Amino acid sequence: MHTVSLFDAKTHLSRIVEDLVSGRDDRVIISRHGKPVVCVTPLPAVDTKKRIGIARGLFKVPDDIDASNAQIAALFQGDNKES
Repeated sequence: MHTVSLFDAKTHLSRIVEDLVSGRDDRVIISRHGKPVVCVTPLPAVDTKKRIGIARGLFKVPDDIDASNAQIAALFQGDNKES
C-alpha cells in the first residue's frame, strides 16, 4: 500500500491500475491536500469459464424460433404489410 496525491493519481493512473492488477500493490490511497480521501483496490478475479452454458437445461428453444423473422424485420423497417 502506498499513498499518492490526487494530481499524481491523475497523471499516473495507468501505472497505478497496472500495479494493482499485477499484484505489486494491494491498495493505493489517494490524498487531497495531504489528507487521505480514497482507497483504490483491485476487484477480485471473476471465473468466466462457468458463464458459457450457464442456462443449459433450464429452458427449451423451439424448433421454429426463426419462423417470424420476416415479420419482425418488416416491423423494424416500418413496413405495414406482414409477410
